[in-house]
Amino acid sequence: MKTNVGNLDRIFRVLFAVIVALLFGLQIISGTLALVLAVAAGVLLLTSLLGVCPLYTLLGIHTCPMRKPNQA
Repeated sequence: MKTNVGNLDRIFRVLFAVIVALLFGLQIISGTLALVLAVAAGVLLLTSLLGVCPLYTLLGIHTCPMRKPNQA
C-alpha cells in the first residue's frame, strides 16, 4: 500500500493517543468514554505507525507530499 498519511498528520495522531493514555492513566476519563477513546487512539496510533489510513484510501485523501518520479 502507498503511504497516504503525512508527517504533520502522524504527529497529531500520536499526540491524540498520548493524551488519551494520560487521561485514562490519571483516571480523568473512565467507562464507555474511555473505551471509545482508547479504541480510536489505538487505530490512530496504528495508522500513524504504518503511514496508511484505509479511510483516507477510500476517500482519496493524501496528506503526505507527492513524490516526483526519478528523472534520468
